[in-house]
Amino acid sequence: MDLYSLKHKLLLKCREYVDSRIANAQQAKDDALAAANEESKSSVGDKYETTRSMMQIEGEKAAHQLAEALKLKVILDRLSPDTRSEKVIAGSLVITDTKKILISIGIGKLDLDGDEVLVVAPMSPLGKALMGRSVNDRVLFNNESMIILEIA
Repeated sequence: MDLYSLKHKLLLKCREYVDSRIANAQQAKDDALAAANEESKSSVGDKYETTRSMMQIEGEKAAHQLAEALKLKVILDRLSPDTRSEKVIAGSLVITDTKKILISIGIGKLDLDGDEVLVVAPMSPLGKALMGRSVNDRVLFNNESMIILEIA
């Protein structure tokens, strides 16, 4: 598989990951709201106030997770699998002598058809170490030396 096909598939996997996070956060938010509303119909007194307050906190937590997932979606929407650059930029697939790294959002390791790829954000420590680098540059990260072989 050529690098741009791999990059395209990786970005699709990232979008699936973010879409799943969005759906889960939305469901959690809806569930918390429904539970709080249901509790108000069937309870009175202190138990009602405590449960309702707990559901409100859960709803706020889910809303925060939803907002974070939506931010990731915006970042991914800006990245194109067809973008080419001589230097490592957001959206680059970096092939080193030791690993493959996609600079996009912080997911961690992804397995794609037997290829293990690290998916990191540009502002992560590894992302920062790679940003702006070129083919044949040597990068030292966590006492590991790697040489950039290709950038897609």
